[in-house]
Amino acid sequence: MKTTITLKINGETYELSVEPNQTLLDVLREDLALTGSKKGCDLGACGACTVIIEEEPTLSCMTLAIRCQNKEITTIEGLSQNGELHRLQQSAIDHNAVQCGFCTPGWILSAKVLLENNPRPSREEVRRGISGNICRCTGYKKIEEAILAVANQNISS
Repeated sequence: MKTTITLKINGETYELSVEPNQTLLDVLREDLALTGSKKGCDLGACGACTVIIEEEPTLSCMTLAIRCQNKEITTIEGLSQNGELHRLQQSAIDHNAVQCGFCTPGWILSAKVLLENNPRPSREEVRRGISGNICRCTGYKKIEEAILAVANQNISS
């Protein structure tokens, strides 16, 4: 039996009819065509499906959509504003922190929350902040450098 819910995603409000066992990831990808969040392991282990719910990085593959009623949700599609990439997105490009790109939305959203809570993290704090996001291509050095570059911008601004 489907239930009607209201989701607030990237500043937009959506009223949807969902199955009780439908994950937020499936709603984002299949019902709303927001495909930036990736279905990696579908077990909550890789972080490719990370979104921000109420200012916390959250695994959307492990979150039931009905549990998100009226909560503020940010996906990777919601980061760029007015055609401008978010600083973390641009830094990922500038530091070649992307290879296949599958993990990128997840670690960028995890890093966004990290930098909001700690604008000047150490490298170790960055490592802990993205520890739930697995990269199988590039390793983490360039990802860490991209995040730390944004943190350094925080120091100078």
